[in-house]
Parts: sequence; structure tokens; C-alpha cells
Amino acid sequence: MNADAAVVTGIGLVTPVGRKPSEVFDALTDGRSGIRALPEGHAAHGWLEAAGLAPAIDGREVLPPTETRCVDRFVLLAIAAADDALADAGIVVGRDVDPRRVAVVLATGGGGLETFEQQSHRRLNRGRPGVSPYLLPGMLSNMATARVAIKHGIRGYSSAVITACAAGAQAVAEGLRLIRAGDADVVVCGGSESSLHPTIAAAFTNAHALAHGWSDPEQSSRPFDSRRNGFVLGEGSAVLVLERGAHADARGAAGYADLTGWGGSTDAHHPTMPRPDGEGAADSMRSALASAGLAPADIGYVNAHGTGTKLGDAAEAAALHTVFGTDQPAVSSTKGSTGHLLGAAGAVEAAVSVLAVARGVLPPTVNLDDPDPSCPLDHIRGAARTTPIRAALSNSFAFGGHNISLVFEPPSTRATR
Repeated sequence: MNADAAVVTGIGLVTPVGRKPSEVFDALTDGRSGIRALPEGHAAHGWLEAAGLAPAIDGREVLPPTETRCVDRFVLLAIAAADDALADAGIVVGRDVDPRRVAVVLATGGGGLETFEQQSHRRLNRGRPGVSPYLLPGMLSNMATARVAIKHGIRGYSSAVITACAAGAQAVAEGLRLIRAGDADVVVCGGSESSLHPTIAAAFTNAHALAHGWSDPEQSSRPFDSRRNGFVLGEGSAVLVLERGAHADARGAAGYADLTGWGGSTDAHHPTMPRPDGEGAADSMRSALASAGLAPADIGYVNAHGTGTKLGDAAEAAALHTVFGTDQPAVSSTKGSTGHLLGAAGAVEAAVSVLAVARGVLPPTVNLDDPDPSCPLDHIRGAARTTPIRAALSNSFAFGGHNISLVFEPPSTRATR
């Protein structure tokens, strides 16, 4: 067993293509899309042409009725995913692991945006008395972490990561660091985002960042395609349970895959645009490979950040060529099916990479009909590929120039999925 590895023993998902890991992965490998026009009555209906809408979560499903007041949707999504991940891992905190040896690290890009917007309207209409005293515990970005810890009695290290679209992946990387440092035996980590609100939609629309002009919403998210014209906003949550390998073996737990490496870097280039040469992203990938003790040739699959923007996709393609040269691994972006889940994206795509390693199946990029010549990669398109791989790399890049890459390998636990 790799002493530096963290074994993924549980996965929880709430995504535009489903909830259960098998359901989500089957949808992605079948090339199905979860991107739709928003229904009438949704707050962002008419503000977004298309969106990746996650399933509804009734607050009473995850919290006592008395605790659901002003709990933002991003928190409910996170609790639902964390509940499922811990159940999938077969862990009850306090029974299977010392509560002080469990950590929680959950990410978000915007936090409780819906709650803040609603309470702002109440203040404008009713003055100070209209603002709920539950505003702060409802909207703060650390509240997903706090609520999961409170519900499950987790008393170890906890943190919230807010590095925009790299946040979910960075939370998972933090989990590996905690296990390697000996600070935790189990880490509940991932990301959650609920950003389908009129104000956010207006901001991205006015920045000319969103896909537009597609009569069929399912066709609007098209990473690396020559006709791409922006990304599609999505929402949801993904939580992984990372476990020290010896701890997992001691309780007979089955692993999906090992998280063996991570890398991070900063572009130091522009608040919203990536470095055109992709050097920051390349640094992140090289660091992840070094952390895992692997060579570029060991990577058989890359789950690309690939949002569907002209600049971002081209910069990532340049970075992949810098790192892998002419011997390119298979590449796909599952944002073609889910849209871009912002602070939760890296966690969802980490889960997808874990399942790709576990199953030996690589999902395609949906809507990649005509690959952009500026992105000459070994694209998986049209259909999934079935092939065992030595290791997978998952990339997440963000506004502000934050870059995170994660490496997953087959599980080292005695029991496997």
C-alpha cells in the first residue's frame, strides 16, 4: 500500500445528471446531458438560456424542520452529498472512527448567494426589521462545512475553501494533505454550489461568458468544439470520503481509487483570463505528477477543466501539450453534460475521475462535433472508451489564476469496489 495515498471509500453526488454515483457515471459515459431550459417559476427563468439544474433537496430531508430556516440551497446540497458519501463509505462517526480523527473540508465559489439576495430585498422593502436573524448562519461560505460537522459529530480539523472554480478540487487536495500529515484518518471533502440566480446570471451574461444562441439547450455546452461560445452555469454538490489506507483496511472498507498526488499554482496574470500559454496550468499538472511520483506517460486519462470558453480551452490545451508533448493521454470534459458547477466543479470531476479509474471507462465530451484546431488533443468524443488506465488526472482552474490538479490511481485497499 502507498503510505502517502488517501483511499476514496465513499462518494456522494447531487448533480444535473443524477445523484447516485452509478447513475451519474452511466449518464456521462452514455453521453447524456443534464442541461435544460429552466422551468417557469425558477428564480433565474428568463435570465439564463440554459442551465445544469440539480435535483431539488427538501430541507427536511437533511435537517430537522426547526433548523431549515434561512439555510441556503448550497448548504442543503452539501449535506445531502456528505450524508450519501459517508453512507457509501459505511462510516458512522463515533462508531467506526474517532470523531477527533475526522476532518471536514468543503468548498464553494459564492456561498449563500440566494439567501443574501433574498434578505437584501427584504431590507429594501421593509427596512432593518425585515432582515432575518438567521441570515448569517444561512449564507456564510463556511456553513456547509459547519452543518456537516454538526450533523455527524465531526470534531477534527474543519475548513472552507473559496478559490472560485478551483475550490472543489482544492478541498480534495487539502484532504490528501491532512492524511499525509497524520492529522486525520478520515476526511469528508468536496464542494457545493447554488448559483442559478438572476444577479449572477446577469453578471456572467454581461461579461459575455455564457453560451448563447442555441435553440436546443443540450447543445449549448461544448468544450473544445470549434463552435463553442461560452460556458453553461450548473449547480450541485460532490463529496468524497478520503481515508487513510491502513484505517480502511482495518475495517474492511472497499476503495474506489487512491488519491496519490496533487499540484497547485497561480497564474499571476489576470483576474479573469488564463495565461494564454497555459504555463500556470502546466505547473499545476507537473506538481501533481511529482507529488504522485509518476511520469507523464503514466497518465491515461485527463478530466479537463474545459469549460467551453475560447480562451480557457485553448490555454488548457497548450498546457497539456507542454506537459505531455506528442504522447497525449485521452482527454474529455464532462462539463458538456453537467455545465460548469463553479466551486463544486472540481469535486464533481474528481469523483468522475475516481469512477473512471475504478471502472476502466472514460466518458466522452458531449457536443464535441468539430474539435477546434487550436485544441489538438486525444479527445474522447462520440462514445466512451473502455480501457484500464494506470492513473487519471483531474484539472480545475479559476478566476484569479488559481490552478489545482489531482492524480488518482487504482485502489490499494485489500477490498475493491
